Amino acid sequence: QASYLPVLADAHNERSRFERYLEMLLERRVEGLIVVANWLLVDINLLADLEKRSIPTVVIGGEIQTESINSVAVDNETGARLILDYLYSLGHRKIAFLRGPKRLSSSGKRWTGVRGFAHSMGLRLDPKLVLHLPDSLDPNSSFEAGYELTEELLNRRRAFTALVAYDDMTALGALRALAKARVRVPAQCSVVGFDDVAPAALSLPSLTTIRQPMETMGSAAVSIFVDSIKASLQKREFAAVHRKVAPELVVRESTGAPS
Repeated sequence: QASYLPVLADAHNERSRFERYLEMLLERRVEGLIVVANWLLVDINLLADLEKRSIPTVVIGGEIQTESINSVAVDNETGARLILDYLYSLGHRKIAFLRGPKRLSSSGKRWTGVRGFAHSMGLRLDPKLVLHLPDSLDPNSSFEAGYELTEELLNRRRAFTALVAYDDMTALGALRALAKARVRVPAQCSVVGFDDVAPAALSLPSLTTIRQPMETMGSAAVSIFVDSIKASLQKREFAAVHRKVAPELVVRESTGAPS
């Protein structure tokens, strides 16, 4: 059992604060970093800054493809396939999608899963039922974006019996828009999110979603972190580890067979 003193810092999705905390931690001569991914890590320069530090680093929740930074992330492609397989088994064929911002790699991975499943089952994806969250979006405003994009979908007057959102907060915004339009969930439209954040279980109806197993991801990250520190102390080469963790479908009240 290794013994380390953790130092916690929350950057609140602010680049300046992240950089300030990073400098502070390095001044304290920390042996390594475990970074819980947020939208800041879309910034290529920020990733480059981390690489330059030559300090053992593990990113949780982001699919980072570098040779010096380790990562542990949920298998986004598999998660999307789980959603589509479940909705398809219920009988849904007309499915709307609120995709993530184009700049997020997780959004692309999930769409690859969607398209792969659709191709294998001969399911037609209606481009008129696919909308993107804006690239300028920050994670705190995805609820509003989900609400507005769902209103736009409804205004297009194209029938859909299920809606798949990029994440839970977007899905919760969609639920609000559907309720305002008096569309009954799940009787008239099923809704699925991604992440399994705490409010997902508390909404009315409670939200069907994909759970990211954060405890498993955290344990894996610590294991990789300790191994990379040992390699650094022993002056050994340590190839970056990029581990994917299996997602879990959590079925709640927001999904059902189409009427």
